[in-house]
Amino acid sequence: MKRQLWWGAGLAGVLVLGLTACASSDRGSTTTTGEATGGGSASASAGEGSGGTPANPDGQFVFGAAGAPSMFDPLYATDGETFRVARQINEGLIRFKPGTADPEPALATAWESSTDGKTWTFTIRDGVTFQDGTPVDAEAVCFNLDRMYTQTGAGATQAQYWSTVMGGFKDEVDASGAPVPSVYASCQADGNKAVITLTTATSKFPGVLGLPSYSIQSPTALKQYDANNVVAQGDSFVYPAYATDHPTGAGPYKFQAYDKANNTVTLVRNDDYYGEKAKNKTLIFKIIPDETARKQELQAGTIDGYDFPSPADWDGLTSGGFNVEVRPAFNVLYLGMTFGTNPALADLKVRQAIAYALNRDQFVKSQLPDGAQVADILYPDTVDGWTDDVTKYPYDPQKAKDLLAEAGQSNLTVNFWWPTEVSRPYMPDPKSVFAAFKADLEAVGITVNETSKPWTGGYLDGVEAHDADLYLLGWTGDYNTPDNFIGTFFTDSDNRFNIATQPWGAELSQALRDADAIPDPTQRDAAYVKINQDLMSTYLPAVPISHSPPAIVVAADVEGLVASPLTDERFSTVYKTG
Repeated sequence: MKRQLWWGAGLAGVLVLGLTACASSDRGSTTTTGEATGGGSASASAGEGSGGTPANPDGQFVFGAAGAPSMFDPLYATDGETFRVARQINEGLIRFKPGTADPEPALATAWESSTDGKTWTFTIRDGVTFQDGTPVDAEAVCFNLDRMYTQTGAGATQAQYWSTVMGGFKDEVDASGAPVPSVYASCQADGNKAVITLTTATSKFPGVLGLPSYSIQSPTALKQYDANNVVAQGDSFVYPAYATDHPTGAGPYKFQAYDKANNTVTLVRNDDYYGEKAKNKTLIFKIIPDETARKQELQAGTIDGYDFPSPADWDGLTSGGFNVEVRPAFNVLYLGMTFGTNPALADLKVRQAIAYALNRDQFVKSQLPDGAQVADILYPDTVDGWTDDVTKYPYDPQKAKDLLAEAGQSNLTVNFWWPTEVSRPYMPDPKSVFAAFKADLEAVGITVNETSKPWTGGYLDGVEAHDADLYLLGWTGDYNTPDNFIGTFFTDSDNRFNIATQPWGAELSQALRDADAIPDPTQRDAAYVKINQDLMSTYLPAVPISHSPPAIVVAADVEGLVASPLTDERFSTVYKTG
């Protein structure tokens, strides 16, 4: 079964609430906040101690959510609203240092890897319990990882962050009956250490373990409430009691209730949390799908904050006394090109002509907020393996015309798709994005046939089926590796770009697999630099457009929020002074 993630998920002159957020990359570090690499280690005592007195012991914080969570077991989640709630309830072996994409200790106080990168030993924090009193120990960690690995049926279908990152599940076979390879091999408890064995080294470790999908949850509750009993029902899924009513983690907040009638999810402070206790007794997510309604409720004081305010509202919100915190841009918008559908696009000169035709600088200045940048490669410069030493495509309509003429495509026609009923941090207004680039293409003599479809009502399916010649898509990073960006795009050669039809498709896919498996960070970075150079000069399956910073907004009396480039905000540090 082919699995594809479509989400991810996403500075000057803004008001800072707490610590200023900045994406960073501690490449090759063996320090507290860095990645333990081949033969290295990382350790810390972050979060130790009783945690002090809450700032508002009986207070509450109400956050306006854009949508309802699908359920509360992050293993099966793919949507940001489920993850937003889950990361308050749960913790993993690691987490991301506030304001960055770099790992730091959580339920594990230290970790080290073998020289070949295949064995990772995590030291589990002493004296921690889950919210039901079950001890957090190495056996609980291995129980969770083995539970993820042994998913079957509907559970395997829904555990997409496992299958996309780790590959296959235990005993899974493909349509031909061949085993589906898995990065994960086993986990063994050795005293207070969990020893995770992989089948290959991967740049994903340990960063991937900070994602909500890899949360360590109570084995007692998982068993008691039949957590694995996911049932397919038509085009949807029915989840067991654990996922709907009894999520049990080791985080600073505990689940209390999901009131569907009033569209609220209520969490309460976990007074037994091992680290600093939550500043508010109650955390409420109020589901308000309409962005204008969220803004109005913030202005009325019925909520204390909401995510992704429209860039057009930033100045007005700021002048109204609200705190608009702009996250670092950890995303990319790109113009994808599908091979095979339109034979002309198989010619590199045609793809280069399209790149030169796009006035990306004008697009960034006219449509994106302050802090947005033109993209030179397919991920931002805070990610490992980024390089400026690549072929660039500045706006040059005459060069575009010349290349089209050289390719014998002066009368080229393309089918250009854009999505409706969606807004993304990297693409606030898809219609305007399309209109700008359509005009650029027509200015160099390319005829553009327009197709627009709802994001989840035909657009994504059509792009996946290679129905579009050109299309708009993007990605918000989950953690700091090139593999999370270009590996997601191209490692499977049967991808949305259809590179399997090209003579270099398998070569690119293999290069990405090889780079991901290099345990030494310096050598791995060098491999990704070479891949990025080839992507922009030899392959060019997509034109990188821009990196755009999304924002989160809270009331004037809210303090303690640290904006995350991964949208990994933890509300336990947030409190109101009013």
